[in-house]
This record gives sequence, structure tokens and C-alpha cells, in this order.
Amino acid sequence: MKISEVSRRTGVTATTMKYYLRAGLVHSGERVGSNQTAYDDSHVQRVRLVRALIETGGLSIAATKQVLSTLDSDETSLAHTFEAAQHALGVGGASSGSAEPGALRRISELATAHGWKTTVENPGFDVAARALDAFSTIGFAPSDEFLDAYASAATTIARADLRALTTRDRPELVAELMVVGTVLGDALIAGLRRLAQENETAELFPVHTTIHDEKDAK
Repeated sequence: MKISEVSRRTGVTATTMKYYLRAGLVHSGERVGSNQTAYDDSHVQRVRLVRALIETGGLSIAATKQVLSTLDSDETSLAHTFEAAQHALGVGGASSGSAEPGALRRISELATAHGWKTTVENPGFDVAARALDAFSTIGFAPSDEFLDAYASAATTIARADLRALTTRDRPELVAELMVVGTVLGDALIAGLRRLAQENETAELFPVHTTIHDEKDAK
């Protein structure tokens, strides 16, 4: 197919497609003439992946190249690919700077309490600890029950993430879902949490309709 067809199927402009090619984010097409290049479904799939990482995941070009290089390597295990994706995704909306030792210790103890097998290099420790530090700036100290609820929910979500990988039968597709799923999963969690918060608000803080309001409604 021509570059225009790739653009149509992926929703990116031909200019953006050419930029992806120059930046090495998308592999080159096949030269079929002095000034013509042919592309195939693999280019469509890669452009969609790049778009998800950059536009939805908010990754920089450099971080995207890092994830893609890991994804393309025949020598890389799925665990390493997952690790590269997590580090490239960074901290999302968390505050900048280093977490306080006390907050890091509390997150480490939480992970241990839930029996999680983790490495000290996992960026999740710093992300979660900085969230605790941010809570402290408004005078809120999350209780053990509060953190345990978050950790339990995280375990359930992580299991769903990994089970989803078993629905794909080719290693490259498994790795792709692992990377993109990490990006889009964050957005999915945020959206569903907003919906659940609205529901819980109605349960815990119901709005009582007064007699005056009822008359006005009529």
C-alpha cells in the first residue's frame, strides 16, 4: 500500500508518518521504483503502536524508541520488555523530586505485606511514595486500611493485565499488548475510578431533597 493508505488506516497524517520513519520509530517500506515505496500491514500496526505510546501514553520520542527497541529485540524476555515499558512510562502525574525515606519505607512494607515479588529498581516504589508525600502536604496521612485497599485493587488489576496476554498467540503480539496495555490501562483505571467515585459519593453523601425543592420541581 502507499503511504496515503497507511495514513488513512491509522489516522495520522502523511507528514507525521514520514516523521515517524525519519525518527526510526517505524521501519522503512520496500522500494518498488525510483520514487515509490510500498508499505504493508506491519507498518499500519507499528504506526498505531507509536501513536498509542506518544499520544495516549505521553511518551517522548526518545522514550518511545527505547520501548520499541526492547520490543523488537529477539534477545529480550517479556519480563525485560515490561520493565522497559514501566521505566519509559515514568511517573505520569506524580510530583517531581525524590520521595521521602519514610514514604518509601511504608510502600516497601505494603508490598511485602501483600507478598509481592519486586525489585528495588521498580519505579512504582518512587511513584507511590511520592504520592504519599503529596498527601502529607494537605495534612492527610493515608491509613493502613486505605493503602491496603489500593494494593488489593492493584493486585486484581495486575492479574487481569497478565491474563489478557494469554489471549494472544504470537510473541510479538504478546509483547505489544504488554506495552500498550500498560499505557492504556492507566487511562482505563482513571476513567473507571471516576465513575466509581461518583457512585460511592451518592451512597455516602446522598443529596436529600427538601419539601421546598420538591414543590419547585413540580
